[in-house]
Amino acid sequence: MGGYVRATPMAVQADEGVPPSTSLPDIGAASFGAGDVTVETVHLPDDRVQITNTAAYPWRVHCSLHVTAADNSEWIGTGWFIGPHTLITAGHVVCIKHSGVPGRDGWVRSIRVMPGRNGATLPYGSVTSTNFWSVKGWFESGDQNYDYGAIIIPTELGSNTGWFGFGNWSDAELLSTVGNISGYPGDKPAGTQWYAARGISSVNALKVHYDIDTAGGQSGSAVYRVLNGNRYGFAVHAYGGATTNSGTRITRQVYDNFVAWKA
Repeated sequence: MGGYVRATPMAVQADEGVPPSTSLPDIGAASFGAGDVTVETVHLPDDRVQITNTAAYPWRVHCSLHVTAADNSEWIGTGWFIGPHTLITAGHVVCIKHSGVPGRDGWVRSIRVMPGRNGATLPYGSVTSTNFWSVKGWFESGDQNYDYGAIIIPTELGSNTGWFGFGNWSDAELLSTVGNISGYPGDKPAGTQWYAARGISSVNALKVHYDIDTAGGQSGSAVYRVLNGNRYGFAVHAYGGATTNSGTRITRQVYDNFVAWKA
């Protein structure tokens, strides 16, 4: 289920000079809008805080994503750099499944990547990609246990922003750590970045559950820890729930795929 698959890259379109000024719908709703999956949840009280110094590290590693689907519908998501030209995000950000809308399912048409976006301000500009990766478990069947993917950009913009590491840790290690999530929720002003942190509630072989507040638009965010002053992703945020939200765990297989995509 973890063998990876690649979209056929198309010609890269020119970037628009100005980011979208109004909120677009959450990319999760493209795959799950008619289903029974809750995509991102704020569990009151809302602990999220706005990040305004988005041009600084580590906030500039988090990217606002403007997604154009195969049917030209437009959506938002979040991604994070793991290398000069590689971002990690949710599988449902790069490949839509089970939408029920003719012409919408499958690889998205393009994704505009805006590192450290703060509303209308793009401190590192933007770049548009049509080069995406995911794994068979998501691409072939939309299995929520394999909901992760990558965006490969045609520049090395990540060399300007920096990136996060990533790792595969034991259950006990994850349960004793604090999870951090920063991204671009659609329930806040368009293109603003919001952050929250809490402990990990539970883990299983393929997913991590946490009571960290998120909202639609944060699909694909890094769930990361701070270790010796450095930041390491250990899950990819993807889903909400009544009491906890959850992300795809970075297992050894996921880790190996990240290494391959980074290269």
